[in-house]
Amino acid sequence: MSEIKLSSLFELETVEAGIYRGQSWDLGFRALFGGQVLGQALAAAYETVEAGRVAHSFHTYFLLPGDAKKPVVYDVEIVRDGRSFSARRVKAIQDGRNIFYMTASFQVPQEGMEHQNPIMPDVPAPEDVQSDIEFYEANFNKIARPMQEALSYHKPVDIRTIDAANSYHSAKREPTRYIWLKARDTMNASLSVHQAALAYASDYHFLSTSLQPHGVAVTDKSLRIATIDHAMWFHRPINMNEWLLYAMESPFSGGARGLVRGQIFNQSGELVASTMQEGLMRKVDE
Repeated sequence: MSEIKLSSLFELETVEAGIYRGQSWDLGFRALFGGQVLGQALAAAYETVEAGRVAHSFHTYFLLPGDAKKPVVYDVEIVRDGRSFSARRVKAIQDGRNIFYMTASFQVPQEGMEHQNPIMPDVPAPEDVQSDIEFYEANFNKIARPMQEALSYHKPVDIRTIDAANSYHSAKREPTRYIWLKARDTMNASLSVHQAALAYASDYHFLSTSLQPHGVAVTDKSLRIATIDHAMWFHRPINMNEWLLYAMESPFSGGARGLVRGQIFNQSGELVASTMQEGLMRKVDE
């Protein structure tokens, strides 16, 4: 199934004005992958926005686990259309229940004061880092059976985690992680689709960064981990056909929750997007 295209995930069916349906990919997790809902909800919001306005941020809450075997319906509310900005609210619905909310803001591109404080981390080049898919295939017996069966759905985004082997070790380490990512197949699509694709990819390996100081592997069967909220800001145009470095860190965990933040750089060292997420991290008795 290597022919699966990343952009196809964001080709939504129009049910009626403001109502859209997206097909689901089963990635072999316990529930629907949160990144899918992020990307599709943004794509649905774009369907209602005047051409030329570009998403600059969204804020979301995950309310219920989604079912990866069922499509998701997106109900878009037009909150405001001003001279420069547009705001949209999106509900994601399965089986008549709201599983997710997004508020997204769009802007007519404008010139303004610019600065960038963070410096792109010095890490191995993507060509020198093993693809996660190759790592999973080499460690096939260490990954859960549902994910073994779903590997083809992980291929549309080429993700290369620096020091990927640490994911399977229980040793305590610093709460930082770096991954390279890009679309595996060339995306001939609008900026809106590239943004949706990056929103999708931004949920990969993110919350589990908070586990690292605790020496808990993401494969631990007593672990319950789930996204609560996710926010994203787009600073510059996104090109998923080129390598992007996702630098993640977890500044805090407590109260059975972990907080992570991310900075996404292009290969020129420009900060193109920022992310924040909080999620549930709970150990339970077997």
